[in-house]
Amino acid sequence: MPTKRKSVPQIGDRIRDLRKEKSLTLDQLAALSGVSKSMLSQIERGQANPTFATLWNLTQSFGMDIHELLEGTPRGPEPDVVRIELVPGNLTPTMTSPDGSCVMRILSPVENAAVCEWYELRFEPGGVLRSAPHARGTREHLTVLAGSITVESAGARDSVITGGTARYPADCDHALINPGDCEALALLVVERLQGVQ
Repeated sequence: MPTKRKSVPQIGDRIRDLRKEKSLTLDQLAALSGVSKSMLSQIERGQANPTFATLWNLTQSFGMDIHELLEGTPRGPEPDVVRIELVPGNLTPTMTSPDGSCVMRILSPVENAAVCEWYELRFEPGGVLRSAPHARGTREHLTVLAGSITVESAGARDSVITGGTARYPADCDHALINPGDCEALALLVVERLQGVQ
């Protein structure tokens, strides 16, 4: 007796539902996954079939495996097995500032976005990253790993050199500037106060 074949999973609907469940816009999911906004839109509407590489990038962004994405239920780790999640460097989502002078690697998992995010920032000489106010109560913690970075926030301005950390409000206009003639490297943690809109 032939085995009954499973129906083709509605992957577009599943991806759209997961994106909305995690309160992500198409732009945000595109930045996290490296899949273009137009391609994501076509996949969600059932107008394009994702490649394995695209599915892999989306599963990394959603913090799940491909089986869970396709079947809707986690496969689950072996009992008493500690799971280590590895994200290869080439699959780490990357964004670039509008002028291209700052590259941001998104190191935090997507499920943490509502509370805390962390990034690796790489500034070209003279590079600037300007940000509009985040949600009320948001603070940023910037640690400079190489070079120096000038921080502007709430009308104040200060310089952070290699090894130093600046903590400042990010619920106002703020900016990070590399004033030097060499590349600057930093880690940035964005901390959101829970329960505050």
